[in-house]
Amino acid sequence: MTVLVFGSVVADMVFPLPHLPRPGETVLGEAMRLLPGGKGANQAVAAARDGAKVAFAGAVGRDALAEAAQAGLRAAGVDLSRMAEVEAATGCAAVCVDAKGQNQIAVAAGANSWALATQVEDAALTAETTLVLQMEVLAVEVVEIIRRARKAGALVVLNLAPALPLPVEVLRLVDVLVVNEAEATWLMGHLGLDPATRDFDEPASADLREAIAAPEGIAVVVTRGERGLDAVSAEGDRINYGTAEVKVKDTTGAGDCFVGVLAAALDRDEAFPDALWRAMLAATLSCTREGAAVSFPDAAEVDALLARS
Repeated sequence: MTVLVFGSVVADMVFPLPHLPRPGETVLGEAMRLLPGGKGANQAVAAARDGAKVAFAGAVGRDALAEAAQAGLRAAGVDLSRMAEVEAATGCAAVCVDAKGQNQIAVAAGANSWALATQVEDAALTAETTLVLQMEVLAVEVVEIIRRARKAGALVVLNLAPALPLPVEVLRLVDVLVVNEAEATWLMGHLGLDPATRDFDEPASADLREAIAAPEGIAVVVTRGERGLDAVSAEGDRINYGTAEVKVKDTTGAGDCFVGVLAAALDRDEAFPDALWRAMLAATLSCTREGAAVSFPDAAEVDALLARS
């Protein structure tokens, strides 16, 4: 079985700061770190570190940032044979992180806008494939590969981040939809629900599933940061998990860690509730370390935490 990620790869410029800048404010930090990132690449690394066989399809430029952007994927042993080199600049991000571990991120898509669904050949999309997608590449390419993957019988995991519009008939082709609270609020509005009438202290996953789901149903996960997650399975079962109390150093990439480990666990045919729990513990561990992909735990670390939980 294989986790195949189609998505973004970015060079992260990380700025640790005493506090996040307000509009018009300049905040001085001591140093900048150049790290691999991008939601797609992060999720691929997380899945690989959790033991999955992972392949990645995306695009980088022919510039100095390309190697930095791909370093995490190479170190994790991800198959990069479907990576395209294009004339656009490699995607990059400015990541500001405050003393409490909260972050503020600006992203330049660059080469990611040149990533094409056709980089993934039909033979790579089978019933043995778990396809992982985000929204940092062009939506039209995401739509194309979802349609092809569904026809081929692949398991499709879509992280609708950043929250961008997809036709509801395409959302119905997804097996697992993952959003955070802000993305859930946006999606509820996009689907004609009134977010103002919903209290996020009460889960929203069932509302989203009701609005989206095809007759056979899809699983929907709403991640809630330090408050855990709320999910509904394809069969309609409700799942709610809280998080362990940890000393947070940096939340950057925690959502990507969650998605990657979830995909890896589902690719191993773990039960949906068990896969969610594993992914949440992995994401929690990542928050105790600085950086995005560099903070992701390996399978042994997650196994050890599972044994204690």
